[in-house]
Amino acid sequence: MNRATAVPQRAATKRPSVTLDDTSKRIIELLQQDGRKSYASMAIEVGLSEAAVRQRVQRLLDADVMQIVAVTDPLQVGFQRQAMVGLRVGGDVTPVAAALTAMTEVSYAVTTAGSFDLLVEVVCEDDDHLLELVTQRIRSIENVTATETFVYLKLNKQLYNWGTR
Repeated sequence: MNRATAVPQRAATKRPSVTLDDTSKRIIELLQQDGRKSYASMAIEVGLSEAAVRQRVQRLLDADVMQIVAVTDPLQVGFQRQAMVGLRVGGDVTPVAAALTAMTEVSYAVTTAGSFDLLVEVVCEDDDHLLELVTQRIRSIENVTATETFVYLKLNKQLYNWGTR
């Protein structure tokens, strides 16, 4: 994959709100298509000056509305195992979620409703790394009562171009 993309983020803490007018939404959509798109070319497409586009992008980044990152194929950069881990928690999920999000292997974490309280996506070097992560580190977090690991066999689709509303 090895492409940069603008990924909308949901902030865990309250940030200053940013008004998403049609122009800001279009800038986000352009960056979702190509995270390396120049301010000059976006300016032409949205009808603003290059400086105005640069300022809008910076406000969107500062407010955690989006981030611009290089999305890589884990297999091509030395990580042979990806998995989703479902966790059941006895008690407050907040400290468990905080412990999970502090782990470098965790690339995605959500609090859910249903049979799992939390879902985390992890990226590991190999199966031994995954085994150590789940059995020694994740299961040892206080109030984690159960885990279920879903090992990825093949990545069929991964896009971040859902646009804005």
